[in-house]
Amino acid sequence: MHQKKGVPRMGELFELYSHEIDADPFPGYAKLREKAPCYWSDSAGLWILSRYEDVAKAAQDWETFSSLRGNLIDEIPGRSGGTLGTTDPPHHDRLRSLAQSAFTRKAVEELAPRTEAIVDATINLLAGMDGFDFVADFSSQVTVKTIFALLGLPERDPAETRHKVVLSISTDKEARGRNPQLNEAFAELTDFLADEIAERRRRPANDLITALAEAEVDGEKLTDREVMLSTTMFVVAGVESLSSFMSIFALNLADHADSRRRIASDLSLLPQAIEESLRFNTSAQRFRRTATKSVELHGQLIHPGETVVLAYGSTNRDERKFPNADVFDIDRNPRGHLGFGTGKHFCIGSGFARMVTGIAVSRLLARIPDFELGSRDFDWVPSSNFRSPVSLPLVCT
Repeated sequence: MHQKKGVPRMGELFELYSHEIDADPFPGYAKLREKAPCYWSDSAGLWILSRYEDVAKAAQDWETFSSLRGNLIDEIPGRSGGTLGTTDPPHHDRLRSLAQSAFTRKAVEELAPRTEAIVDATINLLAGMDGFDFVADFSSQVTVKTIFALLGLPERDPAETRHKVVLSISTDKEARGRNPQLNEAFAELTDFLADEIAERRRRPANDLITALAEAEVDGEKLTDREVMLSTTMFVVAGVESLSSFMSIFALNLADHADSRRRIASDLSLLPQAIEESLRFNTSAQRFRRTATKSVELHGQLIHPGETVVLAYGSTNRDERKFPNADVFDIDRNPRGHLGFGTGKHFCIGSGFARMVTGIAVSRLLARIPDFELGSRDFDWVPSSNFRSPVSLPLVCT
């Protein structure tokens, strides 16, 4: 007999809409992996998969676990079916082919000098300070300016831009979903970008927006809606996801002083440390899929049309895949981590994210090698998908 009750009479093992999960989801994940690896959440009305093997298989099986209804647990209205993350093949393959040119190795390498200049200018403002907020003063500054340079967008205030982006992907924890303010923030982003896209139609430039607007595969171009939604999601991913990853990496380095000192003295350790941070503390915690047919897993029956959450953050702490998974170990080779997802929806900007993070952290450690967390009393972005500190106070030591 199959029951949609997770583990009977034990209450919620994983309260998706709690602030405690925003701050630290890992104890909850451990309970799910051990007691209910295919878990029905009564309060959220969805399934959560938490073990590495199950999530990796589901992520690669797009025919059974579809993205057409959205990949955000609390989906933004009007977005499904128009972005890389909310389409299935063959439409997804067409979108990805058109967007891929912006993220080739050559394109990423060409952006490196601009990124270095942005990072150096940002660090110059921090040099000599006793402390700073890593999110407001560093990661947001670097990511907003870099992604806007990639897209060819005019400069905007990084703090205000990130605020709008964070609002657009946040969740109203009381309403257990979206609210008008969050939707309005996303609409403001799309309106701003729609004007920029219209300008590129009139006056093409050497940037990603023009590349998206003009790219063709077998004679087909993206529609205006696809260009607008794709550009918007590149801004959201480039500003919030990348800023969040960099901020969590800084938190890991603040918490593990020995590792930070080793990296500062030997930057050849940095690439593997980036991979370990993606495994240990990824910002992309959970993504949504919709079942297209019945699936039996761990004694539970998932029905067609039901929402299934792929908990990437849990898989990266699964001891079945990564021994001593709760230990941050820069000597580990975390091959196969799902910090950038897997399958058809593997992050298209992964090379760009690694490049920006590598430049930013290496240059920061060269100038400010010693720092510690100023306080643990900081808030986390309320999101059913992502994990991100609102601020990260660091003290230079």
